Amino acid sequence: MFEDEETGKKGALVILIGSDFHPSWQQVCWLDTGTGETAEQAVTHGPGEAEKFYRRFAAPALIGLEATGNCQWFVELLEKLGHEVWVGDAAKIRASDVRQQKHDRRDAALLLRLLEEGRFPRIWTPSSEQRDMRQLLIHRHNLVRLRVQVKNELQHLAMNRGMQKKGRLWSVVGQQALRELELRPWASRRREDLLKLLAMLNGQVEGMDLAVQAAAEKDEQARLLMSQPGVGPVTSLAFVLTLGDVSRFPRGKQVASYLGLIPQEHSSGGRQRLGSISKQGNRFLRMLLVEAAQGAVRYDPQFRSEYLHRCHSKPKGVAKVAAARKLAIRLYWMLRTQKRYPEIVHVESSSRVPLVVRPTADRPTS
Repeated sequence: MFEDEETGKKGALVILIGSDFHPSWQQVCWLDTGTGETAEQAVTHGPGEAEKFYRRFAAPALIGLEATGNCQWFVELLEKLGHEVWVGDAAKIRASDVRQQKHDRRDAALLLRLLEEGRFPRIWTPSSEQRDMRQLLIHRHNLVRLRVQVKNELQHLAMNRGMQKKGRLWSVVGQQALRELELRPWASRRREDLLKLLAMLNGQVEGMDLAVQAAAEKDEQARLLMSQPGVGPVTSLAFVLTLGDVSRFPRGKQVASYLGLIPQEHSSGGRQRLGSISKQGNRFLRMLLVEAAQGAVRYDPQFRSEYLHRCHSKPKGVAKVAAARKLAIRLYWMLRTQKRYPEIVHVESSSRVPLVVRPTADRPTS
């Protein structure tokens, strides 16, 4: 129900609001479906301004906005006020309007029209707990990247003085040799600062690893995925947090597409043209799957056989991506069927057809 602050007049029970969200302000367009009254307004994100505006609407109002970054505070605010928030696919929302004119008022009106007509392309969004757990994985990943940069800088210092130890530089003997290198004053200062940064980052990454391990052990789905050779706590937890409810994917091919692991296609006239992978999904999880697939190739005989066979006719990079795609689909079916490795190997599935379970001796057949 909408209540006008000036007149105190109350409207219908259902309020639809389209919000074109920006970091410092938003353009909104709302409709009272009971009276047909509609209006639009620009709302700034000053202290308390957004909350004051949305408190005018009696909960629950339905608010639709495009998927965008830096809006978590806004979504949590609306949920606290009792409103329902739908986040839409930005590309599909843009494609639903054929006109070339695009500005904030038209965008807000378009979101409202899609809500009213029941055509709003809603997407799945993680919960607050899942978003916070993602921050753990992202923070660990960024710390590891910083540590790699520091190590590369130290390797550069050592190689400039003729010391080429590669990975042995991080052993006790290698570290001692690095500290004993004769360097000029500022190069020596750089070495000392980098060594301090390395020690600090090693401690922080170790703490993050323990936190990820503990979180994965507490999550039943993550423990299930870790039974697959090559999949550790980071990959399993990231997979669970990224896919969410796997029942929203009817087939494994849709999971591969969601993660950007299928090739781009430009086919016409009956001729099929395939390119590189689309890379339209979660880049972080895609990187983890490629790394985990290389571990699966070493420890899983089936993965190794298919990988080596593909390497005979394709570049190794293509074979690695294909192994990552196969691993993603297997992890998906592990969650769908709740089967651990190696039992999941006996579950045969196609990306185009429903699940087919191979009968075993202890399972009755129909």
